[in-house]
This record gives sequence, C-alpha cells and structure tokens, in this order.
Amino acid sequence: MSVATSRIESAPVHGSPAPAETLYQFDETPLLARQRQQESNARSYPRRIPLALKRAKGIYVEDVEGRQFIDCLAGAGTLALGHNHPVVIEAIQQVLSDELPLHTLDLTTPVKDQFVQDLFGLLPAELAREAKIQFCGPTGTDAVEAALKLVRTATGRSTVLSFQGGYHGMSQGALSLMGSLGPKKPLGALLGNGVQFLPFPYDYRCPFGLGGAQGVQVNLHYLENLLNDPEAGVLLPAAVIVEVVQGEGGVIPADLDWLRGLRRITEQAGVALIVDEIQSGFGRTGKMFAFEHAGIIPDVVVMSKAIGGSLPLAVVVYRDWLDTWLPGAHAGTFRGNQMAMAAGSAVMRYLKEHDLPGHAAAMGERLGEHLRILQRDFPQLGDIRGRGLMLGVELVDPDGTLDIQGHPPVHRQLAPLVQRECLKRGLILELGGRHGSVVRFLPPLVITAAEVDRVAEIFGRALAAAVASL
Repeated sequence: MSVATSRIESAPVHGSPAPAETLYQFDETPLLARQRQQESNARSYPRRIPLALKRAKGIYVEDVEGRQFIDCLAGAGTLALGHNHPVVIEAIQQVLSDELPLHTLDLTTPVKDQFVQDLFGLLPAELAREAKIQFCGPTGTDAVEAALKLVRTATGRSTVLSFQGGYHGMSQGALSLMGSLGPKKPLGALLGNGVQFLPFPYDYRCPFGLGGAQGVQVNLHYLENLLNDPEAGVLLPAAVIVEVVQGEGGVIPADLDWLRGLRRITEQAGVALIVDEIQSGFGRTGKMFAFEHAGIIPDVVVMSKAIGGSLPLAVVVYRDWLDTWLPGAHAGTFRGNQMAMAAGSAVMRYLKEHDLPGHAAAMGERLGEHLRILQRDFPQLGDIRGRGLMLGVELVDPDGTLDIQGHPPVHRQLAPLVQRECLKRGLILELGGRHGSVVRFLPPLVITAAEVDRVAEIFGRALAAAVASL
C-alpha cells in the first residue's frame, strides 16, 4: 500500500467537515470593490477567486487580510518553481546589479544567447539540430500568431486544422483556433473560412461514441481520409495545431498512439505539425515537453508561461525547412525582455539539474492516487485524468442519464461549489472543460509529497461539503 493510499484510507474524508475546521469568509474589501468598479467586464479570475494578494512564497500566497492559500493555479501553469524561488530572484537581481540592458528589441546579448543555448539544450537532439527560434511579443497568443504566419508563408497554403476543445489564445487569429464557442460568438468574422475543426481523442466523451483503441483508430482514419480524399471538401492545410494535453478544454491528454499517428499522417501529407506547449511545457507533464511522451518531433513548438521564469516571454521554435519568411515578417517591441530571459534560463537549468519533470511525474501519480481513492466514496468524480502535475477531475451527476459510453452527464452546478469550498479552506483551484465541469490541478512543480497530501485532504473536505449542499 502506498503512502498516499494509507494516508487517505486511515482518515476518510466523506461526510461532514471536521467540527474544528475554520472556514474563510469572503466579504468585499475596498480593494476588491475598486477592482469591480474600475476593471473591465472581461475580467475573469477575480469573479471566481475574489482575493487581493500581497505576498507569495513557494506554493503559498497570502492575501491582504493575512490569510494563507495553497496556489494550485500557479499563474495558469506559469510558475514552474512557485512564487519567488531563490534562483529566479537571484537571476533578476543579477541583471539589475550588472546594469544590463533591460530592453533590446531583437538585438542579441550574452543573456539572450545563454537563454537560447539553455532552451536548445532541453530540446530533443533531433529537433535541436535543425531548430530556429523566433522571439515574439510576451504572450503565448502572440507566439501562436507567429506560428500561423510561419507555416502559411512556408507552405503557400492558408488553412489550418485545429481541434474541438482546443485553446490557443485570445487574439482574433488564435481565437479562431479555439474550440469553445462562447468567446467567439460576439466577434463575427474571425478566420472562420481558414480553420477546420477536428474531433479530439477525448476518451471519456469520445466524439465517435467509442473510446479506447477503437476510438483512436477511427479518429486517425477520419483525419487521414480528410487529407487524402479529393472529394473531402477541405483544402490541404498549411498546418495542424494541437495541445498534447488540452488544458482549458478540461485537462484531456491525447492518446500517445494517436499522437504518433497524427505525426505520421501530417508528415506524409506535407502538413506542418504545430504543438502548443504553452501550458504543458517545461516539466509539467513529467517530461520536459509533453510531446516527448509520444516520442514524436513536431515541426513547430509554441512556448510561453514557464519559459520566462514568472516574467512575460514567448517564443516559437521550429524546424529550419519552415524558415522562409522575410525580415520583419513578425515583430514586437517587447520581444527582448532580458530579465525574463535571465529568469527563464535559471528556471530551465533548475528543472534539468533537479529532475523536476521526474518529480512532477511522481507527485502527479501521488495526487492522482488520492483522487482515485476519493472516487470510491464520491461517484461525482466521473473521470480523473492528466499527465504529471497537469490533472483534472470531471464532475458528473451520478443520477443523470448515461451517455452512449455509459458515463453520466457533467454536473454543471457542482464544480463551482467545489471551487468555492476549496477556497474557503485555503486552496486555490481553477475550472475548465465543457460547462466548466472540470476541476483543474496546476500546482508549482516544486510541491512536496506532504503538500500533495494536504491538497488532497482539503479537496476531499471541500468535495464532501459541496456534495452535501446540493
């Protein structure tokens, strides 16, 4: 019996919360009131996580009222080493003390050169040998935009294949690739004519109603037929863009055989394969990059979030056959953020030296085991999935009508209740997936075994309280 199993089973969490439990209350403070009054209606996280933060260290944040929270959102996966890690602080301070240029457009510096060497040193050797890098504006969205320009220029083709449930950013080009309809509806004209959506291998809710190996094979056959059938009605695309683990779409890991098939089919068709590693990259899934689980080499890799060591930075790495665009084809004033490069280099070296991908795999398995044990007592935990420390739990209504695969429907009301009950107990989690029914775990990769156990304990208590309130 594992430690995780023994800890949970020796102290079941189902039933009412412990009497001694102290719960946080969330009354509107002056800071939160001003935020509500003055910030855009487009603000999102503050609606679900009404906190005014003042201090942070490691996996913990503290609000202005002095309350401590475990941060399992971690900047949507940005904070690989948690908040204010010593190696990140040291790198930032060194840049300042050496009076290095803070802004250089795309001129080179020793800091930039070191960053590139550190990054290329993390890539699979086959990709690193022929890799080119483009520094973008400091968001993952801009890197996606750059990737779209790159592949369309190199191939001379204009269309792109994307996947249902995918998320690639919120600019108009990147938004066109998004599976979710909500953010797109008000905007009308996007790249609607240039994007074809494909079914993603979502095993628990297979778009073909099959699941397992059969669902994977049908999915690949559909794609291969689409690219090769002269009567398919779809132009040969410039690229296919995919998340190896869909994040915002509900933490859905792609089947590894499917990924290998996707790589084979795109390569044979002369279609570039873009892998979006913005959230899944840099150790989060148990490998340095999520595509490494399948042993494939993409044509383009889009990176941001953890690559800047908590500071804004985004790059596109691609194989040299695509490097046909002209000078100035993609630019951005803030693509020379030296401080972010220094911090990013420090993070990359730390990830490698301390084998944080391996640690993430072990801690992810530990947390997953806790969740599977909870599932025995709570049938509302429909599906537990993910890779490494990128995990999700799809909440379901066990009394609802079963779908064609025998799974109950999503529980639209339960997930926000669980999120709120977690927050009241000092745990920050975010939601995602269809109807916001998936609770997502994205803790810093430095989380310890004891802290994983604590996260599971809080989640179990919150789940019990949320279910009891229905």
